[in-house]
This record gives sequence, C-alpha cells and structure tokens, in this order.
Amino acid sequence: MNSTANVTVRAIAFLDAFQKERGRPSTLSVQVPHAGTRARDLAASLELPVDRIEGVFLNHAVSGLDALVRPGDRVAFVPYGTPASHPAFFGPFVTRN
Repeated sequence: MNSTANVTVRAIAFLDAFQKERGRPSTLSVQVPHAGTRARDLAASLELPVDRIEGVFLNHAVSGLDALVRPGDRVAFVPYGTPASHPAFFGPFVTRN
C-alpha cells in the first residue's frame, strides 16, 4: 500500500500572485503521508512564505498552521490582510504563537 495520498492545495490572494510570479499553479494536488502533515510543513514544502500566512481554510473551516492535513483534505492558505479572513466573516484565525 502507498504511504502517501493527495490533498488539494490552493494559494489565495497575495499567495496566488506569489505562485504565478514563480510560474507555479495556485491550485495543485500534493501528496501527504497517510498519517498527515501540519499545514505549516505543507506550506514550507511548497516554498510558500510561511511567515506571511495567517491561517488556513481546512475543508472549508478556519484553522491555524498547526492543523493536521490528511489525505483527501482541501486546504487554502490565507495570507495576512486578506479581506475574507477578517474576523467579521469567520472569527479570528488561530495564528502562530
């Protein structure tokens, strides 16, 4: 049995532009271990600027960078300053400490 499986990852707002400037897609399918990986580690493996990420949408729910991403999940990385990340929309992100 394969030890990895795919997740769908999306970079939004500034991160979308960041990816395009480097010739990379802003939405992609990425393999993660069946046991999962932290969102922070996933972002780093994709060479996203982790220090500019406020949080993630994990399966359409607001979460932090320490959230565990498992095979089959859908992840969207949200940079600081993204209007939709404003607490009035979803409540505060659980950000890095």
